[in-house]
Amino acid sequence: MNIIEVSTLTKKYKKSKTVAVDDISFSVREGEFFAFLGPNGAGKTTTISILTTTLAKTSGTILIGGYDVDKNPAEVRSQIGVIFQNPSLDVNLTAEENIRFHTFLYKLYPFTPSYGMMPKEYKENVNELANVLGLKNEIFKPIKTFSGGMKRKLELMRTLIHKPRVLFLDEPTSGLDPLSRKNLWNYLRDIRRKENITIFLTTHYLEEAESADRVCIINQGKIVISDTIRNIKQRLLRDYIYLEPENKDELINELKRLSCNYEEDGNGFKVNITNESVQKLIKEIQTKLLRINVVQPTLEEAYLDLIKEPEEEGKTV
Repeated sequence: MNIIEVSTLTKKYKKSKTVAVDDISFSVREGEFFAFLGPNGAGKTTTISILTTTLAKTSGTILIGGYDVDKNPAEVRSQIGVIFQNPSLDVNLTAEENIRFHTFLYKLYPFTPSYGMMPKEYKENVNELANVLGLKNEIFKPIKTFSGGMKRKLELMRTLIHKPRVLFLDEPTSGLDPLSRKNLWNYLRDIRRKENITIFLTTHYLEEAESADRVCIINQGKIVISDTIRNIKQRLLRDYIYLEPENKDELINELKRLSCNYEEDGNGFKVNITNESVQKLIKEIQTKLLRINVVQPTLEEAYLDLIKEPEEEGKTV
């Protein structure tokens, strides 16, 4: 079942000569970890803003959980949780008060003037999230005393306590230290498995998208590719073996003799391979090698290859 369906979505801002989002279509399955990637200005934030009902589209159709974002915005909002790049906290409240007020707005609990009067379930959820994100000692402190990273953690807490069907994360770990990032993703993986939550991620930390079920890359308002990471890598890049020889000229002569497709890189050579050819290649090379490393391409390499400027194409790296 598709929980998100986007069809021919277009957005053009007034007075703009270009189209921010240009006739894009994609879908996201329920419970899927979906990464939406692209460079600055590609149309990511515009798209996610339209999907979360905070920005009007120019044309197209969007369904979330079966509800049209134009016709049923309230129903859409009740099913989603959103963390945008810019904070949206009330600095006049404590951390816990921000969370409690959020639960009132989403009608999770009736209005209660104090933490002590809240149900046991609420307290357990707050404590669990505070422990995961490292805010256990700050949960009752005023937001005015929080650093940028601490505010980010609180936004995550406030969104997750709602237990949405779809969780939109726009640069969710920006400003977090490495340990908090790791703990957050461990928690997200856990609740996704337990609650079947759909995660829609935009991030500049491409390693965070490496475990996504599918990746959709947008550039200059158009979708460049949408597929599994494995398929994207296979379509765009090849595994290679890095060889660093004692004598470069000897290795070049051997690679030519063996009809290898290679590229000089620093002190060594990148040689394109298949899984079956690694052992055969090493066995046939007689040149003394100082270093051998079999390399599998990363999502970042595929991503950079897809979004490179047209004038860069054809250049030898």
